[in-house]
Amino acid sequence: MRLLLTRPREDSEALAEVLRLRGHQTLIEPLLSIAYEIGVPVDLDGVQAILVTSANGARALAAIDERRELPVFAVGDASARAAIEAGFATVESARGDVESLADLVTRSLDATAGAVLHVAGSQVAGDLAGRLEAAGLTCRRAVLYHAEKAKSLSLRAVRALREGEVDGVLFFSPRTAVTFVSVARSAGLDGACAGLRAFCLSPAVAEKARVLVWRQVCIATRPDQESLLASIDETTHRSDTGA
Repeated sequence: MRLLLTRPREDSEALAEVLRLRGHQTLIEPLLSIAYEIGVPVDLDGVQAILVTSANGARALAAIDERRELPVFAVGDASARAAIEAGFATVESARGDVESLADLVTRSLDATAGAVLHVAGSQVAGDLAGRLEAAGLTCRRAVLYHAEKAKSLSLRAVRALREGEVDGVLFFSPRTAVTFVSVARSAGLDGACAGLRAFCLSPAVAEKARVLVWRQVCIATRPDQESLLASIDETTHRSDTGA
């Protein structure tokens, strides 16, 4: 299958290699670019654990702070891998969404042992702090990066979409789906999307993507990369066999 990848470039490049090994072709078209907030102080006094809800959070913290001794709880496997690659020795993945992460943290930590630090971007999805504070934990948030939305699609992507050189588009976040809808409409690609499949990480992502008309909207059974990849493989198999 020929797939358009919309994640930030570093994430898309890693994903492209995974998809290549599974027999898929990819075109990278980042709809968000990540900028780290260099120079922002990070207060780890009294913190017993770090929480990351994206790979960019792990990378941003590693870029401005050399300490690696605190355990890291990550929302999913991609975030966990980024933390491990950044040098954190103790990393655990919730393999899901913000609710899964909140459940993992509340099961694993003693609320009296200190606060937790949520390393995040300028925009967050879900109410992680609210869930944790309801369980008695103190949650701080450190905004260490921000994501800038693309204002348009590249000429290469427009041509590929218009000429039927893409079979599906991957969406990992509601914000990315909203951005794609905006830039696709600006390029006059509403009709082209009607022949494509939208592969979405979660129902919340699919809701934003459905503003456009698609051939099919496929939603991962769990909000993690492996489940989304399994959805792509299953769809490809059905298409190949005519099922």
